Amino acid sequence: MLTPTPLMRLVTGFWSFKTLAAAVELDLFTSLAGGRTITVDELCDRYGLAERPADTLLAACASLGLLEKGPGGKGYRNSPVAEEFLVAGRPYYFGGQVRYCDERTYLPWHRIGEALRNDRPLTWEPGDQDSIFANVDPQMLGLFWEAMYATSLFTARALGEAYDFGAHQRLLDVGGGSGAYPIELCRRFPHLRATVYDLPHVVPIAAEKAASAGLSDRIDTIAGDFFTDETLPLGHDVLLLSMILHDWNEPTNRRILARCHEALPPGGSVVISELLLNPDRTGPPEAALMGMNMLVETVGGRNYSETEYADWLADTGFGSIRTVTFDAPGANGALIARKR
Repeated sequence: MLTPTPLMRLVTGFWSFKTLAAAVELDLFTSLAGGRTITVDELCDRYGLAERPADTLLAACASLGLLEKGPGGKGYRNSPVAEEFLVAGRPYYFGGQVRYCDERTYLPWHRIGEALRNDRPLTWEPGDQDSIFANVDPQMLGLFWEAMYATSLFTARALGEAYDFGAHQRLLDVGGGSGAYPIELCRRFPHLRATVYDLPHVVPIAAEKAASAGLSDRIDTIAGDFFTDETLPLGHDVLLLSMILHDWNEPTNRRILARCHEALPPGGSVVISELLLNPDRTGPPEAALMGMNMLVETVGGRNYSETEYADWLADTGFGSIRTVTFDAPGANGALIARKR
């Protein structure tokens, strides 16, 4: 029988997120790393909580699959997903993304109706700021890069499993941010060398991440701007656009793809990694809702369908266009095309 229960789940969706965010803020999952358990009384003592909120938080986290009962039903311990992704210091730690969304985008989303009516972002003011990064508190900017790194690192692993970069020698990550994709792909493909191409204030972050990963000899950086530079850096046989094109409108994206085409040698490839909408633009939810988030965060961004990207690639002069699919937080697939 048709019921409003699915609507209630939508209405209360933020309850789940804020429960997760509160637990991350307390470093709860990090404190339970390695199979440690915690009881309600221990949580009260550790964080100075009263019994009611401590018991409520642990039960809620367990209901969301973040905690599970300890041996013999005593106390709570991390679930496998929390142990893998919510313990600080782990390779794919996702807490940065949780904290960024909680501290940067959650409150602006309360005004989503304003974004719909005015078609203007809510996290920054285009009339007063040059970009989303202008006049941002350094701590918040650091959170942003940690969030992007956490999301991109695991997504890059999924992309590397779905598409064989073994046919390529030199990768250019266009707008590569903190360098998560080159780091993960170079780990998987030992012969691959890569360059992170991004704005001057961004590439030092990528260089530091590459050094920490022990990959400075295979990953370098080039500072630039793909809108204003005369050409994209040359000498690469594969160009990657990972979570880039959803930031811009169609005419801008067509110009970016044209610049990629110009920079590639014949036979070179471009890879577009994104949360792809289906051709009917009815889902999946992750891609459609990321489009809503682009209303909050960008001037002209939106999420596009696989069909739209394929049409733009063909119009630009690319051929052999195909799509691979995978499951990751930052993308659900990638289009690969070759310069004729």
